[in-house]
Amino acid sequence: MKRLLTAILMAALVLSLFAGCGGKTTSASPSDLTPVTQPDAETAPSTAPDAGTDTAPEASAEPGVTTEPVPVVEPEPEEEKATFRIGGLKGPTTMGMVRFLKDAEEGYSEIDVDFTIAGAADELTPKLIKGELDIVAVPANLASVLYNKTEGAVELLAVNTLGVIYIVETGDTVTSVEALRGQTIYCTGKGSTPEYAIRYILSENGIDPDKDVTLEFKSEPTEIVAALSAGGGVAMLPQPYVTVASANVDGLHIALDLTEEWDKLDNGSMLITGGLVVRREFAEKYPQQIARFLEEYKASTDYINNNVEEAAELVEYYDIVKAPIAKKAIPYCNITYIGGEDMIAPISGYLQVLFDQNPAAVGGTLPGEDFCYVG
Repeated sequence: MKRLLTAILMAALVLSLFAGCGGKTTSASPSDLTPVTQPDAETAPSTAPDAGTDTAPEASAEPGVTTEPVPVVEPEPEEEKATFRIGGLKGPTTMGMVRFLKDAEEGYSEIDVDFTIAGAADELTPKLIKGELDIVAVPANLASVLYNKTEGAVELLAVNTLGVIYIVETGDTVTSVEALRGQTIYCTGKGSTPEYAIRYILSENGIDPDKDVTLEFKSEPTEIVAALSAGGGVAMLPQPYVTVASANVDGLHIALDLTEEWDKLDNGSMLITGGLVVRREFAEKYPQQIARFLEEYKASTDYINNNVEEAAELVEYYDIVKAPIAKKAIPYCNITYIGGEDMIAPISGYLQVLFDQNPAAVGGTLPGEDFCYVG
């Protein structure tokens, strides 16, 4: 009997212990609760609000943690499609864009283009000022003139051509700038950038352009070719006229590259021939398409320099010069692309050189800080 009572008491004690365990709550840290499998994208419960509701689900947060709403970034509005009305001259300043023009013509470009070719800058600049053209490829100093004339309504979009001016001769006497001392040099471009360039280079090399040499200006390159054919001599010519003259004058060859001679002066600038000028209103209205245009334009200049034979055919196709001439001239045309902040120092230094010789060459005053388009 005593043993039976003891067994009953022991059983009651065990039952009371199990009852206490059933009512007890335990806690565990997140690291202790490792699930066996992670739900994948298909099986994981969605936290997105039901379709048709405007309210986002409430974010859960641990005690003491403050949650901030994620800011909503509005996408940039799409620009309306623009047609780029572009004007170019029959010369190196337009050669760099021919691949781009062909791509646009055949529908491979994202830019719609209406292209006009002209023989002289005064055929294009009035149309730019009137808003009939949006972008023109013109001499670099003319970009400054237009900036001043329009009170900043245009800006320089990119530099597209460095120096294209060369000293040529039929003999073998010109091996340096110093060797020009005492020479008669046939030239074109009186009162324009070729004259300012040769005067600057001569002066920086200690040669007085009014006393130590004779600069004999002709109105047309054909007159220079005739003079060289008749009696030889030394001349300053731009490309592609150097190539044309070399094909018509026996023994004519390049003696000096004035771009290289300019670079030797190490004045922080470059000898710049041309650039792209854009109407400021157009650039501000279509910044996304301008950015795309510049990408495609740069690619075009790279193509021209690396695929001369094919590029020459395109140069003729757009009525700039004949393909055989373009094929020989392109390697000497210094076709390039310099845009954004990279062009500020070179163009500023170049315009300063022109201004120091004749302020009218840049439109009377140097352009302001907003002259260069930097995006």
